[in-house]
Amino acid sequence: MKIVRFTKKGIYCIPGKFYLDPWYPVDYAVISHAHADHARSGMKHYLCHDDSKAILKHRIGKDISIESLPYGKPITINGVSVSFYPAGHIIGSAQIRLEYKGYVVVFSGDYKVKDDELTIPFEPVKCNEFITESTFGLPIYNWEEESVLRSRLHNWVSSNQAKNRTSVFVGYSLGKAQRLMKLLDGVANVYVHSAIHNTNEAIRSSGIELPTTELWTVNTQKQALQNNILIVPPALLGSKMIKRVPNMATAICSGWMQIRGNRRWQSVDAGFPVSDHADWNGLITAVKATEAEKVYVTHGSQAIFSKYLNENGIYSEEVKTEYGDETIDNDQNVLQES
Repeated sequence: MKIVRFTKKGIYCIPGKFYLDPWYPVDYAVISHAHADHARSGMKHYLCHDDSKAILKHRIGKDISIESLPYGKPITINGVSVSFYPAGHIIGSAQIRLEYKGYVVVFSGDYKVKDDELTIPFEPVKCNEFITESTFGLPIYNWEEESVLRSRLHNWVSSNQAKNRTSVFVGYSLGKAQRLMKLLDGVANVYVHSAIHNTNEAIRSSGIELPTTELWTVNTQKQALQNNILIVPPALLGSKMIKRVPNMATAICSGWMQIRGNRRWQSVDAGFPVSDHADWNGLITAVKATEAEKVYVTHGSQAIFSKYLNENGIYSEEVKTEYGDETIDNDQNVLQES
């Protein structure tokens, strides 16, 4: 049974007459999460998870036509049952489950299998067809446990404090920043750029608790930052504003930092492999848990991951999309908020 079709506008649900995370304007868009490559402006109507609603209104526009659902509660659109299940990627992220005449397709969006102690953990959903990302679909990618990662970040901050340095962490404003706030909670005072602060406020408006932070502005006293922590979006690297930070040590936080050469690429002091995507083993675990008869592999290392699945008895096809990988420069409208 054919439920979805991959089109120039995005993934189209044929009987439902709506799109999943479309990248061009459509009448009805079902959104997996609020990152800009999956949730774009110009749609006549949006459907998302409850925790993404305020974030989408903040990022796209407060007057957009939007409705939301909690995890596990279905809605019927032109005979198709649509429901959301936790993806573990960022706050509000969801896998989109479609059921039509007993046939089930699940679009994962972006997802992370390991629990980051902030986002509702990934929940496998059994289906006939599974659409998976493959951002880190190479065996080299194997994430550390949260406790190990936390210790590494804390030790780096402590080392900087011994030298009276400000620890500056670079990560995009939605997802990575909140995870860093959780990992660094209680180590020192945490200041954040306005793009992160405003995103935090949107998240908190949905009743979600986040660690306490302070807004960093051009008027923040230099002494206040010393020995403390600052989290900024990637667009701030090299900007005039970041150069005002006294005696800073800078760390990029991204899954790509597991490859040592990427640390030198940005000429920063450190790199930590903090990723909101599944690693190699996570991808394999997630796919197997769905028990899907057919798997579509989207953005990332499609060829390698699809080949692995086929060689291991799971029928798979590669699909080209316009979704982005975990780049360190995927924030939008950041400098305008400086």
